[in-house]
Amino acid sequence: MGEIVNLNQVRKQKARAEARHQAQENRVRHGRTGAQKLNDRRATDSADQQSDGHRLVERVPDPDDGPK
Repeated sequence: MGEIVNLNQVRKQKARAEARHQAQENRVRHGRTGAQKLNDRRATDSADQQSDGHRLVERVPDPDDGPK
C-alpha cells in the first residue's frame, strides 16, 4: 500500500522550493556592481553586432526577372 501524503504540505513544499530558486536567480542577477552590469551589457551588444554582421542577405526575386 502507498504512503499517505498530505497534499497541502506537498503544495507548500513545492512553493517554498520555487521561491528559493527564484531568490537564488535574483541574487545572481541583481547582486552585481554597476561596472559588472555595464561590462556584461557591452559584451552582449558586441556579440549581437558581430552576429548581425555575419547574416546572409536574402535576395528578393524581382518580378521582372521571371521566365521569358
